[in-house]
Amino acid sequence: MTASILSLTSSLSSLSFSSNVAQKPTTVSFPRSRSASVANICGTPSRMPWLVVSATVASPEVETVNLKKHVKSRLPGGFAAQTIIGTGRRKCAIARVVLQEGTGKVVINYRDAKEYLQGNPLWLQYVKVPLVTLGYESNYDVFVKAHGGGLSGQAQAISLGIARALLKVSEDHRRPLRKEGLLTRDSRVVERKKPGLKKARKAPQFSKR
Repeated sequence: MTASILSLTSSLSSLSFSSNVAQKPTTVSFPRSRSASVANICGTPSRMPWLVVSATVASPEVETVNLKKHVKSRLPGGFAAQTIIGTGRRKCAIARVVLQEGTGKVVINYRDAKEYLQGNPLWLQYVKVPLVTLGYESNYDVFVKAHGGGLSGQAQAISLGIARALLKVSEDHRRPLRKEGLLTRDSRVVERKKPGLKKARKAPQFSKR
């Protein structure tokens, strides 16, 4: 027994380990029990079955393709062929919004709203305010095509687009939406830079001499 332990120690000390790791491991295999290694040490050959484990992760591209097919099936003829549609603008952002009866799902550029707006609670609130004001947060599905500007501008453009689309559902919605200021187009934009100044109004530091 002592000789076998000494031979095992010498064999382990002579092993060399490599630091190279495969970039994309797809399969992991390991023996079912530790008795196989013990049997090999004692000199008794045994063949144990190997357990192979593989894992697959759904890629975001596949989810986007599936969502795109879902949107096209819900909107035959595209956005322009729909009846309940509204266009919103903010800064350089433009959003075309289509409402359909549903469960309150919001899809922006064939992606889920929470994913597209990076989970920002303020931007998500901009999108939901018109529906919440009228109590329709779980009655309509919202489909959006947005471009231009940043995510903040697009979120506010979507809010205006939803409010305008709700007017096509019923003209009675105008009063509560107008009261909350959701039908007003925010015309504020970044002021242009002036010649001789560093920014729109910031001047270079004055030096008397």
